[in-house]
Amino acid sequence: MTTSPLLPNHLGGQWVTGTGAGTPLFDPVLGTELVRVSSAGLDLAAGFDFAREQGGAALRALSYGERAACLGAIVKVLQANRDAYDEIATANCGTTTKDSAVDIDGGIFTLGYYAKQGEALGPAHALLDGERIRMGKDPVFQTQHILSPTRGVALFINAFNFPSWGLWEKAAPALLSGVPVIVKPATATAWLTQRMVKDVIDAGILPPGALSVVCGSSAGLMDQLQPFDVVSFTGSAETARIIRSHPAVAERSVRCNIEADSLNSALLDPTATTDSESFGLLVSEVVREVTVKSGQKCTAIRRVFVPRALFDAVAQAIGAKLAKTTVGNPRNEAVRMGALVSQEQKASVIEGIAKLRTEAEVLFDGGSAALVDADASSACVSPVLLGSREPAKAKVLHELEVFGPVATLMAYDSLEQAYELIRRGEGSLVCSVYSTDPAFIAAAALELGSAHGRVHAISPDVATSHSGHGNVMPMSLHGGPGRAGGGEELGGLRALGFYHRRSAVQASSAALDALAASAVPFKV
Repeated sequence: MTTSPLLPNHLGGQWVTGTGAGTPLFDPVLGTELVRVSSAGLDLAAGFDFAREQGGAALRALSYGERAACLGAIVKVLQANRDAYDEIATANCGTTTKDSAVDIDGGIFTLGYYAKQGEALGPAHALLDGERIRMGKDPVFQTQHILSPTRGVALFINAFNFPSWGLWEKAAPALLSGVPVIVKPATATAWLTQRMVKDVIDAGILPPGALSVVCGSSAGLMDQLQPFDVVSFTGSAETARIIRSHPAVAERSVRCNIEADSLNSALLDPTATTDSESFGLLVSEVVREVTVKSGQKCTAIRRVFVPRALFDAVAQAIGAKLAKTTVGNPRNEAVRMGALVSQEQKASVIEGIAKLRTEAEVLFDGGSAALVDADASSACVSPVLLGSREPAKAKVLHELEVFGPVATLMAYDSLEQAYELIRRGEGSLVCSVYSTDPAFIAAAALELGSAHGRVHAISPDVATSHSGHGNVMPMSLHGGPGRAGGGEELGGLRALGFYHRRSAVQASSAALDALAASAVPFKV
């Protein structure tokens, strides 16, 4: 029996293949083995030192503008190889062409955005944070806060659902800041990340050590982190707790960013009717969020809050649209929703739905429809809409995130109750609000902003132009308080703050003039 090839890692400025048989990656629809990955036997300490010392020094020698040009060059390389990425995503992630584009093109777009933002920073090597402040009566002695690139490495431990975007939304601001990147993609879908890194390395765009990829086990990675390094993690709250308690974070004060579980909500204006535009906008957006990438998005809608009088009408409208969603092999043009990424993920979703059903009724179950070019042995799970007419009495519905094509419709009796129920999610990445009333949208944003990283308002005037509840755009913040991880990513140039160290320079105005000559004002 012939085993699939073992993907090499890139560490210490060179390609190195891990030892042992490795972990196989599978096609979640066909069940065939694709490639294998292994990080066993890698000299992690030497690899991190090389990135920190060689890659970091070379990146910092470049200006923001020069590093931005590197990002622009990466965009061209990725665009030239895009067809190969689509094939890998179909085979390894089980996604349709449209869903693969959310990941692949989303990553490329984010890189291009930061290339343009960085170009505007020009030849500077540091950022001026705010205006100078006089320290006393004599104006000659002042203080100026500055942001300098951290002299460490950025370790990214990423999730399985976005092997492209998850890499580049973190790497773009890190590389622009002058900080070398080591990415550890989730094993199940590591192939796309590895291939993208390989294409960039082969193109010779970045200095040696500026970009590394380790596929396979994450064992030992956190042990390599030193005080000026940073770590960014996307994944489960359970793993996040392990990372936060690791000595690198708890003792060596390694800066840590976490994006974890999130019970994102959608809220329909209490004045809506079945004939109102906001009703239709909510129905369409919920269906999109349930089905895009088979619901495997950290920003997907999980709880849908509607006035009690509209509960049945909303359920029927969502169910009717979900019934038109064909599920199966993404290679078939008739398929609109592909598979979950693995059999493990399928088992987790089925188990999660069973737990939610202890407090909710089934309003729609797509499982009765036949799969297209796929069978029950695949990792396909059809969309499910659950419902709770008494969500105030529920517990599991406000605690458990099922990472798949499932959402729960919830009835509310007053706006105050709806706000309270939404906040039971204990911090989420995004909440979307549906209304024709600008005043209501503004009030809801103020009420819910502290519990969410993003409030996405959908009204008729933006019906055809808004970016979508679940789409993360580089100019807006991504992250959320509480159980969502308490982290912040993107948000335009705000993202550079994570990779810089702020310090106050107290000196004469002449010295601060000299400092300003090599810096640029940090305007977000």
